[in-house]
Amino acid sequence: MVILHSNDIYPTNADGTLPFKQNSDLFYLTGVDQEETVLVLMPDAVDPKEREILFVKETSELIAVWEGEKLTKEQARAATGIEHVEWSHGFYGFLHRMVPQVDNIYLATNEHLRASVAVETRNARFIKECQLRYPLHRYERLAPLLHRLRITKDGEEIKMLQQACDITEAGFRRTLGFIKPGVGEWEIEAEFLHEFVRRGSRGFAYAPIVGTGKNACVLHYMENNKICQDGDLVLMDVAAEYAGWASDLTRTVPVNGKFTKRQRDVYNAVLRVFRGANEILRPGNTLLAYQKQVIELMEEELIGLGLFTAKEAKEQGPEKALVKKYYMHGTSHHLGLDVHDVAPPHEPFAEGMVFTIEPGIYIREEAMGVRLENDFLIGKDSNFDLMGKIPIETEEIESLMHR
Repeated sequence: MVILHSNDIYPTNADGTLPFKQNSDLFYLTGVDQEETVLVLMPDAVDPKEREILFVKETSELIAVWEGEKLTKEQARAATGIEHVEWSHGFYGFLHRMVPQVDNIYLATNEHLRASVAVETRNARFIKECQLRYPLHRYERLAPLLHRLRITKDGEEIKMLQQACDITEAGFRRTLGFIKPGVGEWEIEAEFLHEFVRRGSRGFAYAPIVGTGKNACVLHYMENNKICQDGDLVLMDVAAEYAGWASDLTRTVPVNGKFTKRQRDVYNAVLRVFRGANEILRPGNTLLAYQKQVIELMEEELIGLGLFTAKEAKEQGPEKALVKKYYMHGTSHHLGLDVHDVAPPHEPFAEGMVFTIEPGIYIREEAMGVRLENDFLIGKDSNFDLMGKIPIETEEIESLMHR
């Protein structure tokens, strides 16, 4: 038996709550974007009608007035293709009746390698409840199975990702006509958000980063509260979601619309690494080997920029401390329903996977950071750039900013 719960609506302060964000695995399997939802899969159930059951929150006139209408059973069937739909308040009675039919119970945990879960989730609470009620069953991990399913995207998933990327493109083009000395980082963020929402997105796929000058050297800078100064660069790591699917874009542009020679040199060095990475993000390669290859590309560029010499590079040791002073993060991650999407650890790259490519150079002593990022679908013979229409060449960016 597989049992998968929706996420909670999380509280903030007083009677406030955060916007609801569905559990990605539940959304992947059902498409239901509603709290208090439970999916039960039981392929060996004696009654064929009980092999796939969806539990949804029972709606009422009061709920419709205060929160909006929830799914009826008929709507849930039509939306998901799951014929057997029950109200959520009947879940525990069903569970107690059906558990004796199974030996193994598969439950959901967050096994993303970078996850830090300080708040107990609905699924985590249920694991404790289930093990307390039924201690002699065998409990299994659902996460590895869902990671295996979600790592490769099908045609419909690619359509959703492409739509998110296209909305992001519109937001970026809008900001190019807005950025100038004296505007606030928060105003740039607002330009993106306006364009995203007016095109059918619910907003940002992740907390936006808009960092000008030295702020661009802070990898997870999110204050977005400084004024953009003439002569500085502004790094924008901002992208839209669409129908639950994420995109992920980074561009770095001159605040005054014109790159200095040094800025252009650093930018083009990052762009060459970006293109070189695309050539090796290919089926059969692994993330660990790929990152080492990108580090070699980056080392050559950093030497060319005069940040250290070839002699110093040879003496720096296998950890590449000199390179990592200026380029300290990974180059690529999976993309899908989650920005840092799930995947089996150490899985080789394969056709149908979607990755970001996002090299950067951060020179804190020069108060300059440059990062470029697009989203790529790995293909059999070559990769497809889902953001291939978004301006990235310095000349095109300057032209659009001066228009």
